Amino acid sequence: MKQLFIVAACLAAAPPLTAQHPEHAHMQPARSDSDTAFAAMQARGKTVMGVDQYTARHVFESLPDGGRIELQEAGDDTAAVERIRHHLEEIAQAFSRGDFTAPGLVHLQRVPGTGVMASKRDAISYRMAPLPRGGEVRITTRDPDAIAAVHEFLAFQRREHRAGPS
Repeated sequence: MKQLFIVAACLAAAPPLTAQHPEHAHMQPARSDSDTAFAAMQARGKTVMGVDQYTARHVFESLPDGGRIELQEAGDDTAAVERIRHHLEEIAQAFSRGDFTAPGLVHLQRVPGTGVMASKRDAISYRMAPLPRGGEVRITTRDPDAIAAVHEFLAFQRREHRAGPS
């Protein structure tokens, strides 16, 4: 309940993208509804993950046996790196239990693929490994339905976080 309140507060208070990070204003075209929605999602992501979404780099890579989620801090903020590692460890543990609450809070919806991933949690492995400026969660399985669900989940995340192709 506390997380839902925090997310609701973020939605209500989310400033425009350029107000949050004026140095990124030149990178964005004229504001649109999708920019506003993206900025709101970024604010929710910061609340849920504890990491500034504009200074961290996401990678959502589909692999033949599952995939991986990489999150690394762009700068030399050691406290942010520790927050990233802590968040990814919590994500690996939650996903192992079939708990996909965090992505649901960030995206304000049930994230595609998570229903199957939750039902097949015993067939999927989630392992967090540190990287120089953050970490990654490696997702592995041999179950074809679980692989398809992981790929669906990662494709959604790539698109929503504007993380580019993988």
